[in-house]
Amino acid sequence: MTIAISGTTGITLDGQFNSASSMGFKNRLINGGMVLDQRNAGASFTPTDQTYSLDRWKCRVSQASKYTVQQNAGSVTPPAGFRNYLGVTSSSAYSITSSDYFTVQQIIEGFNVADLSWGTASASPITISFWVRSSLTGTFGGALMNSAEVRSYPFTYTISSANTWEQKSVTIAGDQSGTWLTTNGIGLYVAFGLGVGSTYSGTAGAWAASSTILSATGATSVVGTNGATFYITGVQLEKGSTATSFDYRPYGTELALCQRYFFPQAQVQFIGYQLGSNNWAYTHFFPVWMRASPTVTSFDLAGTSGKVYLDANGVACTPDFITNNTCRIIAVTPAVNGSHTLAYTLTVSAEL
Repeated sequence: MTIAISGTTGITLDGQFNSASSMGFKNRLINGGMVLDQRNAGASFTPTDQTYSLDRWKCRVSQASKYTVQQNAGSVTPPAGFRNYLGVTSSSAYSITSSDYFTVQQIIEGFNVADLSWGTASASPITISFWVRSSLTGTFGGALMNSAEVRSYPFTYTISSANTWEQKSVTIAGDQSGTWLTTNGIGLYVAFGLGVGSTYSGTAGAWAASSTILSATGATSVVGTNGATFYITGVQLEKGSTATSFDYRPYGTELALCQRYFFPQAQVQFIGYQLGSNNWAYTHFFPVWMRASPTVTSFDLAGTSGKVYLDANGVACTPDFITNNTCRIIAVTPAVNGSHTLAYTLTVSAEL
């Protein structure tokens, strides 16, 4: 898109642009450039079912220890314009059964897709675009689902050259049927298959009323080849029928978006003087307003959960008065009067 200014009379737009995706929150996915890994800080991670790897990217596995996930696994050069990618490495040559599933996926909050108007006659199309690289070639699959997992759209894409970054895009007509949440609940599942059995696979290219579809029938199984790799970055889901340039957001903005769902609090330490026999209480404020009242877990300096460090001891702690932006930390004071040191770390999660 170019802008030509003629005299002082106004501005003329020369060419075409995707008006539905050009302003505001264009990419409905968070951390699509894989820049944030708060949980693992770049270390390799072997997922169990329903656990998160890089921020906002959840792993689904029906069998344990079949693949690992790591930010920038294999240390290959990312595609131009990117510094990071999510890397999957198969841990064995596993033959999937009909009931197996292995995916990485992101769940989009309903508020962030409300304008798509899915479930109505005004449903808007969306386009998913991404960069992908694999040691395997062939037809790969993924799927979209609603919160109840009863409406799904399996899709496919082709990787033509092994160990080469390729850019892909898939345009999907908006679903005019079903119920699609537009609140702070699950608005939309976006899954990329790494090996999915027939029970959780469906025919690509159309919306269907079916339960829990995670990929397309006949898609390549990454976990089926020992040491196989699957790398992905620049993942974007936008409103409209055209893939546009990746929506680069400031790092601080991307971090705050991720922290709405999860953050690990670095060590908090302070010294105070207490009179009387009451417990030691401290109000802890979160860096952002979270999606919902979160689950809060405290840790003492030895990393023991459910405790905080008070003076030289780990003492029991159950965070309470939890809201979307704060909680209270309580420790039992070992002495009636005097100065005490309280230290702890937290994990705070309001993930979908």
